[in-house]
Amino acid sequence: MKDSVSIIDSAKYVGKTVKIGAWIANKRSSGKIAFLELRDGTAYFQGVVVKAEVKEEVFELAKRLEQESSVIVTGEIREDGRSKFGYEIGINGIELIGESRDYPITPKEHGIDFLMDHRHLWLRSKKQHAIMRVRNEIIRATYEFFNDRGFLKMDSPILTGTSAEGTTDLFETDYFGHSAFLAQTGQLYAEAGAFAFGKVFTFGPTFRAEKSKTRKHLTEFWMIEPEMAFVHHEESLEIQEQYVAFLIEKVLENCNYALDVLERDKELLKKYTQLPFPRITYDEAIELLKENGFEVSWGDDFGSPEETFIANSFEKPVFILNYPKAIKAFYMKPHPTRDDVVICADLIAPEGYGEIIGGSERATDLAYLEEQLQKYNLNKEDYEWYLDLRKFGSVPHSGFGLGLERAVTWLSGKEHIREAIAFPRTLNRLFP
Repeated sequence: MKDSVSIIDSAKYVGKTVKIGAWIANKRSSGKIAFLELRDGTAYFQGVVVKAEVKEEVFELAKRLEQESSVIVTGEIREDGRSKFGYEIGINGIELIGESRDYPITPKEHGIDFLMDHRHLWLRSKKQHAIMRVRNEIIRATYEFFNDRGFLKMDSPILTGTSAEGTTDLFETDYFGHSAFLAQTGQLYAEAGAFAFGKVFTFGPTFRAEKSKTRKHLTEFWMIEPEMAFVHHEESLEIQEQYVAFLIEKVLENCNYALDVLERDKELLKKYTQLPFPRITYDEAIELLKENGFEVSWGDDFGSPEETFIANSFEKPVFILNYPKAIKAFYMKPHPTRDDVVICADLIAPEGYGEIIGGSERATDLAYLEEQLQKYNLNKEDYEWYLDLRKFGSVPHSGFGLGLERAVTWLSGKEHIREAIAFPRTLNRLFP
């Protein structure tokens, strides 16, 4: 429809008569007036049909339309100070395009299993629509941030022959008579890319076969993984916090309506853009937790309660530096003065959202990496290509990975990660 407009652009057409292709999200009517909540994929607003101002058949059609019927409405855009959106349309014409009967997701409350079974339809609801808008903006802003800073986008393989994290929690498949695995990360390949192009980032799906049922885990999720040659860890931390602040700024700038729908505290989000983010060492984190009644020992990995307390102690994202070597991946660079920790950091988000970024400086010593492969019981032959990076012009390099769905969950203010992706894959869900 060349002459149609989008709901989101209503401000441009105040006082003008327009056409809008939309679906009926909800409806209420009296004997003399019908209120249609319309959605077109860009936003939601109200259409008003006054019986005395339209043909009889138009009003009768408005009264019998059911939820999710598709229509083309004609009418005048006007300001509406009573709504968060700020505009509505006074309808004088309705063309029914596709009728809907007995739509299963009604305005009443539904259980989460029912909603997940109908995820293909639940995506049409107002809050789910808003979450996907936030996700889309994070993706768009990611490309802007890294492209503007000279990074090259590199696509790493989804099918790999080895584990990148030294774990057996992999999805295995037959690859023409050989074992192949769905990738856990694009990082090792990004390291090769950094040695070819200086600065790269990968952005793609990753997979974990851990049988986790927490609100922070998916079995299929998307990762943004930059890798930078000639960059030490401290500079990487600065890039990480700049990136996170940039994402928040762009979501605030371009998703104002979505954040209102989600009832997200925008002033709180603004506080998270104030740099630098605080930094504490793992050792300091252990002491902080012990002082506040947590039963933790040096060498323990942090769970959700520990991460939440640490982040909330600073009221903004916080870096935890230099974790024990035993609980981190084989490729991380050992600390120069300590044999028990590596040069790494996790960025922990406040409000209970946990780890958003994991990053480190990468080990460059060939003998050390060979020793680590043996320690983790990894087949050296499978990693010969990775070791080549240390044989032929190795340089200091660092990188990190941000989990897209965790970032979406945090910035949207949602409680569970399953709503941060259109069709989530969890331990017990492969449908729809």
